[in-house]
Amino acid sequence: MSKPWVSVVIGSESDREVMKNCLALLDEFAIPYEVKVLSAHRMPEATSNYARELKSRGIKVVIAGAGGAAHLPGVMAAHTTLPVIGVPLTSSLQGLDSLYSIVQMPSGVPVACMALGVAGAKNAAVLTAQILALSSPEIEEKLKDYKVKLAHGSFPPSSH
Repeated sequence: MSKPWVSVVIGSESDREVMKNCLALLDEFAIPYEVKVLSAHRMPEATSNYARELKSRGIKVVIAGAGGAAHLPGVMAAHTTLPVIGVPLTSSLQGLDSLYSIVQMPSGVPVACMALGVAGAKNAAVLTAQILALSSPEIEEKLKDYKVKLAHGSFPPSSH
């Protein structure tokens, strides 16, 4: 596998089940990625150190999936200038706590917030492809093919 362009960060191993939908689409778009399990609350130093070194390692986009208080995307955004895409995961309160934690970022520390759960995980991969397609004709072509497949119903609905 080539050097990763995307860092997919999850708050715990249990988040991998939903985020595998994101990884499958990154694979389809042939976007190299790495997956890291970090916790904004249980591993604050390791999380901030990891975020600070991403750009120097060639990472171009961060996707952070988190449930509960869901501070992981915001902590990542606080420590990097890279675009951060947050995926709120359902853990309690039907995921509204996660959604509010990600979407209510203060001015100057943006996090793009996707839909809850599987739809959000998939959309995070698509948005990542759209960002990377700005400088990659290969990803642009794969993205166009994906959109054609969507229009023809070749993919299952992403709302589940």
